[in-house]
Amino acid sequence: MSSPLASVSSIKVKLGLLVVASVLVAMVISLVGHDAGVPLLLAVPVTLALALGVTQLLAVGMTSPLREMTEAARRMARGDYRGRVRTETTDEVGELARAFNQMAAELDTVDREQRALVATVSHELRTPLAGLTAVLENLSDGVVPADGEHLEAAVAQARRLSDLVSDLLELSRVDAGVAPLPLADVDVEGVLDETVAELVPTGRAVSFAIQVAPGLRVRADRARLRQLIVNLLDNAVRHGPDRGTVTVRADQRGDRWLLEISDDGPGVPPAMRERAFERFGRLTDDPSSAAAGGTGLGLAIARWVATLHGGTVRFVDPPEGTSGAVLHVDLPVDPPERLVTRHAVVLPDATHPHHLTSEPTMNATAPSMPSPTSTATPALVMDPVFAKHWPDAVRSGRPVVLAAVVVGFLGGVLLPEHDQGLALFVVLAAAGATVAWAARHRRDPFTLTCLVLAGLCTLPVVLLDAEWIAVLCVLAGASVLIAGVTRGRRLLEFVVAGIAWPLSAIRGLPWLGRSLRGVLGTGRAPRVVATAAWSLLAVLVFGLLFVSADAVMADWVDQALPDLTLDSFVLRCFVGLFVGGVTLAAAYLALNPPNLSAVPGARSAATAHRFEWLVPVLLVDAVFALFVAAQASVLFGGHGYVQRTTGLTYADYVHQGFGQLVVATLLMFIVVWGASRRVGPTTSDRLWMRVSLGLLCALTLAVVVSALHRIQLYQQAYGFTQERLLAVVFESWLGVVVVAVAVAGIVRWRQWLARFALVSGVVGLLGLAAINPDAWIARHNIDRYEETGKLDLGYLGSLSSDALPTALSLPEPLRACMLSLENDDLGHDGFWEWNLGRQRAEAAADDKTYLDVVGDCPDGLVLE
Repeated sequence: MSSPLASVSSIKVKLGLLVVASVLVAMVISLVGHDAGVPLLLAVPVTLALALGVTQLLAVGMTSPLREMTEAARRMARGDYRGRVRTETTDEVGELARAFNQMAAELDTVDREQRALVATVSHELRTPLAGLTAVLENLSDGVVPADGEHLEAAVAQARRLSDLVSDLLELSRVDAGVAPLPLADVDVEGVLDETVAELVPTGRAVSFAIQVAPGLRVRADRARLRQLIVNLLDNAVRHGPDRGTVTVRADQRGDRWLLEISDDGPGVPPAMRERAFERFGRLTDDPSSAAAGGTGLGLAIARWVATLHGGTVRFVDPPEGTSGAVLHVDLPVDPPERLVTRHAVVLPDATHPHHLTSEPTMNATAPSMPSPTSTATPALVMDPVFAKHWPDAVRSGRPVVLAAVVVGFLGGVLLPEHDQGLALFVVLAAAGATVAWAARHRRDPFTLTCLVLAGLCTLPVVLLDAEWIAVLCVLAGASVLIAGVTRGRRLLEFVVAGIAWPLSAIRGLPWLGRSLRGVLGTGRAPRVVATAAWSLLAVLVFGLLFVSADAVMADWVDQALPDLTLDSFVLRCFVGLFVGGVTLAAAYLALNPPNLSAVPGARSAATAHRFEWLVPVLLVDAVFALFVAAQASVLFGGHGYVQRTTGLTYADYVHQGFGQLVVATLLMFIVVWGASRRVGPTTSDRLWMRVSLGLLCALTLAVVVSALHRIQLYQQAYGFTQERLLAVVFESWLGVVVVAVAVAGIVRWRQWLARFALVSGVVGLLGLAAINPDAWIARHNIDRYEETGKLDLGYLGSLSSDALPTALSLPEPLRACMLSLENDDLGHDGFWEWNLGRQRAEAAADDKTYLDVVGDCPDGLVLE
């Protein structure tokens, strides 16, 4: 996807336009939201998300060339020069990318020429070295006398080696473009005769039949032409049968001349003919081919020489009724003096990246487009912020994106102007189902448990009218959902997973772009839009007809569809974007969770001497024991002992210390965590740890019991409230975690401790919701009233509709007063506002009762 700013030729101007566009989008959206009365807490994240989206859209492709250059440079350091940078921009980054591509092509050419030179030298030196070695071995073994004739043969071979090295050096200069190809008149028949005469035998009895057009003379580099003929004849001899015949024909056709070499061998299948000209290419994988002395370079060198002269060499079909391989060389009679000034780039073999082919091209510079191996996704290669611990490991997620869009649409349509009830439940359930569907590890037991708990946490919004418990359950469900899909194990990992949720809005932008391109790039987008338009038109036409024809259907439609005004439409857009964005961010986190195991703190701290951790723990044990002793004295001394000792009433005494006891319980976990990380590996150290920390856990349980006892007495004295009930549940959960810590110290299951604490906390909150907390508070306050005559009727009336069926058990006129206080919360809910708690309250209330007896309510709402 090309950037909208690709045509801008200055990176500074691009950055300026990017900043201006983002600021303008943020200003416009914030002003529209403010005029429509959108809450600030909703307007800020939506504005930031849309500004980031505009930034991502405009910034597409701005930095990708830099990332690709970094990866290509790293590959060059490993010896791979094939990497290229894709860019369509004309700014400074684009110029740098093109210069980089040119540099990479030059380095690639030099590297390949060096490899080709080494292979060519090795191949060409082998034959004279073999002849020289054979002569010297014969002289050394006494097979032939060391006379002048045989010594002259050895010197001739050495001179041939020297001449060959000189020729190869000159060839490398020609190949590099620093020397012209020396052309001269060459007698073709003379070169052929000379080459056949000096061809090194291969152990085969082969005869040659040479047919040359009379007087055929051409312009060529004699040494290179001889090199071509040697390699072609050597190939024919090696692959022809013993006592076979190699036929050589040369003829002129206009301004070109043809050289044809054929043998009586098995021939070359058409599918293998081009492979034969590849460097190191063989027509068979039979090891006997290598044993016969072939290296797979001869035909490649022959094609290379033919190309230098402006010609071609290839296999052709043998005449009908015959077999064997036929090599056809087509060369110009008088090639241009400066036909080539540099050896062309040798393209890599895609199958064997390190093998070189001899297919030439007249352009010495490699193309600027990257090779197929350089199309790695930049986001996976170099991301300075996230890639190390949060790689973008998913390609596309079109279904997930579409599901999030549907959830956002539901949120925008259903949530505004509807009280807590069925609408909120449907949106939460759809969002949770989307995240669960996207979860990569949804079959993991812990992830599956968290998904189930998260689903249960959505039930209070439709079963209870109490908003406070519904909000707590939704927050707990979101927390356990994120912890489950990321599969965290430690408290710090849970915290990092929670932070990663909003960061997914940034990390997932490349993934979102790929997914949207996948949706729009399938070719079905116009058809989908057309289908949606026709479907909407059909629904509108037939819907309006049936609504106008039937009053019942009109009432249903009126309840299902929202009333749209400009402000309402803007609000719904903000809500839809927020709900869809939050769902999409959570879905991306589930689909591509970060590597939480890299969060620091997994390893234990350095061990210390026993007294360094044992003395502080024992002192803390002593302080806890002193507190427990004080509680025992209060238990046995009673209220009188407390008043004589402290001057406080017992109610004030128990209220005074609850918060401090909760803090002490929380600090105990820090003491256990710090001491357990410092314990040595010896058995005695482990024993002392279990004894000292186990005692601390036992004393902490006593503190928890004392705190629960205090809050219970305080509720009996001053009444039951939501905050006090929540405090009881929280302190009870702390007690459960303390027991888990003690068990973990014995069975050593610390890796499951944080997960157990999370799951047990969510289960405890669901248990609180299951008892219908407002109804529970009302029941216990009514029981307290029956025992003491004290009742805070105003607080009882401030509870949600969940408490009304229980409060109706009050005697008259208190019952009528309760109905009067609850009147504002009662009324007929629409379909999307259906809530079981409010429905039960409406069913239990008599709408006429409170009208006649409101005047009988007692003065004041607090009964003493």
